[in-house]
Amino acid sequence: MPASPTLETTPEPWWKFGHVWLVIAGPVIVIIAGFVTLWLAVSRPDPVVAEDYYRQGIEINKTLENPEKSLAPAMKGRNHAATPVQDQPR
Repeated sequence: MPASPTLETTPEPWWKFGHVWLVIAGPVIVIIAGFVTLWLAVSRPDPVVAEDYYRQGIEINKTLENPEKSLAPAMKGRNHAATPVQDQPR
């Protein structure tokens, strides 16, 4: 009985397997995205909203305390719209 012929296969290089590239692609994409994010953060700094933010905050508080310029009319209007007709002032 002759021996059955065996198929002699030569090993393929690792880069010819698709699964290897699937495993490598995830971390490589994350590293590239990290560098893109770093570049965006360094090249486009956040602008300062206002140089004198503290003074503007104090002025807003003064405006809210002033009844002529406060938001009270809007609050009264909102509360008035929710008041039943029989309870509204005449």
